[in-house]
Amino acid sequence: MYKVDLNSDLGESFGTYKLGMDAEILAFVSSANVACAYHAGDPLVMEETVGRAARAGVAVGAHPGFPDLMGFGRRNMVCTPKEVKAYVKYQLGALYAFTKAQGVAMQHCKPHGALYNMAAKDMALATAIAEAIAEVDSNIILLGLANSLMIQAGRHAGLKVASEVFADRAYQADGSLVPRSQPGAVIHDTEEAIARTIRMVKEGKVTAISGEEVPLSADSICVHGDNPSALAFVKSIRARLEAEGVSIVPISEIV
Repeated sequence: MYKVDLNSDLGESFGTYKLGMDAEILAFVSSANVACAYHAGDPLVMEETVGRAARAGVAVGAHPGFPDLMGFGRRNMVCTPKEVKAYVKYQLGALYAFTKAQGVAMQHCKPHGALYNMAAKDMALATAIAEAIAEVDSNIILLGLANSLMIQAGRHAGLKVASEVFADRAYQADGSLVPRSQPGAVIHDTEEAIARTIRMVKEGKVTAISGEEVPLSADSICVHGDNPSALAFVKSIRARLEAEGVSIVPISEIV
């Protein structure tokens, strides 16, 4: 039987700024990546998001990013591995306070934005992230881009790792994502995106933008629900996966 996790980045509102459709998306995903107030989120939002996820029966994970609120954590920063390690520990600790207070286990850690993309190709950064998680709690699963250095670093640090794929993103021949700055990086056709996702889960393959077949593991699928059309896509992809005999379960039931 096929199993896969559906994860989404949540808790990204802060102060008077409201982002995303957290309450709606929680009805369709199995894992939530909660922003830890560096790239988005704030203490009140973190507490509320953990509580919402718990009530919805959705597993909770930390979503640490660069300290870049203005850039939403999507700008590359020049940071040493030592700094990155400390940043990740700091954010894990912040979210842990809220999960502990509400009796919720922290299932996983998924880096955000530029930190995620840089660590996928930089072993020093990937190692810093993996070691930070291992030193805080070796039971936390590292969720990283399939076939990336993050997966290797996580295994080397003795962590359980989960390979993440993206439903609506194009891939390059080396298994990395096509940068958003390039044409064709985002797949807007819902049927095409769903068909690609089903193939990644059931066959472990995706067709690169250049035509090559890329093997990958699909433990978790990243979906976004920050607007009504994205939410409709999440509903559709879950329904289609289940119709194909794929069970939607939290990462902890897969790895």
